[in-house]
Amino acid sequence: MPAQVLATGEAATARFLLTDRSGGVSAAPFDSFNLARHVGDDEHAVDRNRQQLTDAVGRPVAWMQQVHGDAVARVVDPSAAAPVADALVTTNPGVAVAVLVADCVPLLLADADAGVVAAVHVGRRGLAAGVARAGWSALADLGAQSGSTHAHIGPAICGGCYEVPTDMQRAVAEQVPAAAVTTTRGTPGLDIRAGLLAQLAKLGITAVTSDGRCTAESGELYSHRRDGTTGRFAGLVWLDGTVAP
Repeated sequence: MPAQVLATGEAATARFLLTDRSGGVSAAPFDSFNLARHVGDDEHAVDRNRQQLTDAVGRPVAWMQQVHGDAVARVVDPSAAAPVADALVTTNPGVAVAVLVADCVPLLLADADAGVVAAVHVGRRGLAAGVARAGWSALADLGAQSGSTHAHIGPAICGGCYEVPTDMQRAVAEQVPAAAVTTTRGTPGLDIRAGLLAQLAKLGITAVTSDGRCTAESGELYSHRRDGTTGRFAGLVWLDGTVAP
């Protein structure tokens, strides 16, 4: 699980990591590197997988109880209980913030000059609710600037595979028109990444990279839409070389 550099600045280097479903100890249908405790997997297996991840990043990992909303929580103490939120922000280099997904978009944000990072869970409902905007607002409150903020969009279900009812598509498109697409079957669909890119552009965040893999099409990733009962992979981001205020 090699980490990659997301952003560099005078104050810090921001690094990120995306897991997949290999290399862990969970049994089918969660095989094998499931990191979620809420999907029915054996808790001891999840704990072992999470410890392996913690060892890989060299610092505690902060998790959240994701509810498909737009709440943001700031992480100061990595030992605190996981908050009910869909975005985590931190200026603390002693912790990595994480988001769990299995079709939704893991959005990782970093302003290394300001020394602040965020992990954001962007699904259909979160996209329409503006969770990316809320996450960015929390970053800005901690000193981030749009021109020095870098965003990485992780793997997610693609618009060609994400078929939804017409009324659901319409409800999301009313808030984020760019998300409405036609699937490969010629039916109404949603492209969460396209909608997210449009939102980031409106926020002035233009330094964006993306992992284009579709979770429904890639066997190396978990996909709830494809498999039903399954695990979750993670996106993480953290700071090196800075000091928390």
